[in-house]
Amino acid sequence: MAKKAKGGQGTPATVALDRAEVAYSVHAYAHDPSAESYGGEAAEALGVAPDRVFKTLVAEVDGALVVGVVPVAGQLDLKALASAVGGKRASMADPAAAERSSGYVRGGISPLGQRKPLRTVVDSTALDHPTVFVSAGRRGLEVELPAQALADLTGALFAPIGRG
Repeated sequence: MAKKAKGGQGTPATVALDRAEVAYSVHAYAHDPSAESYGGEAAEALGVAPDRVFKTLVAEVDGALVVGVVPVAGQLDLKALASAVGGKRASMADPAAAERSSGYVRGGISPLGQRKPLRTVVDSTALDHPTVFVSAGRRGLEVELPAQALADLTGALFAPIGRG
């Protein structure tokens, strides 16, 4: 996998990847604003299996924002996310709070390069693939990188937080 040249797409996510000298690829596609599922749209547009494309969701666990990264074909198991971070209760975060915290807009939230780094959990199925795709920080733009590199850069842990 070739590293994207510096100065390319220029999102906080790609800047963080460049700074960390991580090998990654950028994949752009024409975003359809009427798409029902941003992640599903990305998988289809890029011709990638939906279990390799991951969505970034911000939840609130016991009053603190936490990031869950799960395959686009599934859902975030809030109880499993809470358990993974030693919490009791989880709910989806208010979209405005997620946008403020991350610095990204809904549908383009990346686990990388967030304005305020949050505790992050990546679904353990990410380790089943040599590389995974996550948002590069805007709708219509994905980065492909090894799951372990994603975890290393975000300080994430792997746990079974997705469900079918």
